[in-house]
Amino acid sequence: MGTAKRVYLDNAATSFPKPPAVGAAMAAFTTSIGASPGRGAYDESLQASAHLNATRSALAQLLHVSDARRIVFTLNCTDALFLAIHGVARHWLRRGERVHMITTAMDHNSVLRPLNDLKQDGITFTRIDGDPDSGLIDPDTLAAACTPWTRLACVNHGSNVSGTVQDIEAIGDRCRSKGVPLLVDAAQTAGHRPLDPAQSGIDLLAMPGHKGLLGPLGTGALWLGPGMTQIVDPIRTGGTGSLSEADVHPDMLPDRYEAGSHNTVGLTGLGAALDWLEARTVQAIHEHETKVGGRLLEGLLQIDDLHVLGPRSMTNRCGVFSVHTPAMTPAALADALERRHGVLARPGLHCAPHAHRTFGTLTAGGTTRLSVGYATSLEDVELAIEAVADVHHSARRSGAAILTP
Repeated sequence: MGTAKRVYLDNAATSFPKPPAVGAAMAAFTTSIGASPGRGAYDESLQASAHLNATRSALAQLLHVSDARRIVFTLNCTDALFLAIHGVARHWLRRGERVHMITTAMDHNSVLRPLNDLKQDGITFTRIDGDPDSGLIDPDTLAAACTPWTRLACVNHGSNVSGTVQDIEAIGDRCRSKGVPLLVDAAQTAGHRPLDPAQSGIDLLAMPGHKGLLGPLGTGALWLGPGMTQIVDPIRTGGTGSLSEADVHPDMLPDRYEAGSHNTVGLTGLGAALDWLEARTVQAIHEHETKVGGRLLEGLLQIDDLHVLGPRSMTNRCGVFSVHTPAMTPAALADALERRHGVLARPGLHCAPHAHRTFGTLTAGGTTRLSVGYATSLEDVELAIEAVADVHHSARRSGAAILTP
C-alpha cells in the first residue's frame, strides 16, 4: 500500500503549512533590509525597528491588551516559561524569602524541568493531579494547595497530550482569591482560540510563535500583566541598543527582558502571520478546528479497542488527539500511518511524562498523537480515520503485538 498524498497532522509540534505571506515577509526582510533594530539611525535599522514594533502591536491586539510593551519576545514558549518561572524565583530568593510554586500533572517539561532545577536553590513545588479520564484540574484542589509562600501557579491551558483545555477562568479566579500570580502555558491554544488574558485572570501568558500563531520556528513571547514586572526579575542581561551609556541593564519595557539582537527575520514572519490571523480571525479558525477536530474525535472513538485520551467531545478540548492500541507500540503505529497512508503523526511521551502517567500510558511508551490546524480539511480527517482503523485492525488480525516499526 502507499499514497502520494501527505496528510500533516502534527500541528501540536509546529503548524504547517504557514500562510504564504510569512515566507515572503521573511525573504523581503533578508534581501531588502537585513539590519538590526535599535543598532543604528540609518533607514534600514529604523525599518527593522518598525517591523519589530508592528509585530509586538499585532500580538497585543490579538490578545486584547493595551500596552504592547508588556509583550516580551522570546526564542519560543519554553524560553518564555523559563523567564517567568526563574524570574519569579530569582526575585524572591534574592530577598531571602521562601518560594513555593504550584504546577499540574498535565504540564509540559518546559515547566516541570525548571521547577525541578530550582529545587537546588531551595524552592518547593506541589503538582496537582488531573482527572484520569478527562485530564481536567480541579480549581478548588489547586486553591487548597496555596500557602503563604506560594509565589506562582503554572497551568497548561491546552494539553499537548490529550487536548484537554483547562477552565482557566475558574483557576484564575481561585488564584486571585489567594493572591497567587497565574502563569499560563498557551502553547496549544494561542492562535487556535480567542484569548483575553486580562479577562481570564491570567497574570503571565507564555506562547510560541510557530504553532497556532503560524509564525516561524525560533519565535515566542511572554505577556506580563500589571504588577508582574515587579516580581519577575530579568534572567538575561547584556546589550540592548538602548541606554548604552549605562553599564547596568535598562529597567524600561520591553528592554528589561530582551537582551541581545532579536531574531528580527523570524519576528517579521510572525508579524505577517499575525496580520493573516487578524484578517481570517482566530474565532473563525477556532470554529474550523472544532469542526474538523470533532469529526476526527468521533471517528477515532468508533474504532474498536482503540483508546482515545481526554474528553469525549470538543467541550474542554483543543485539536490534539492521542490514541493508544494494545496491538502496536506508538512508534509502530506512527510509522505504519506514514508508510501506508501518508498520515504524519507523532509517537511518544510528548515531553509530558506526568500527563501520560495520569492516563496510564507512561509505561506503554506514550501514545500516537494527531493534531489538526487551520489548513486541515475534512478530507484529511476522513483519510486519517480510515488510516488509523486500517493499521489498527491489521495489527489486531496479526494476532501479536507489533513491537517495532
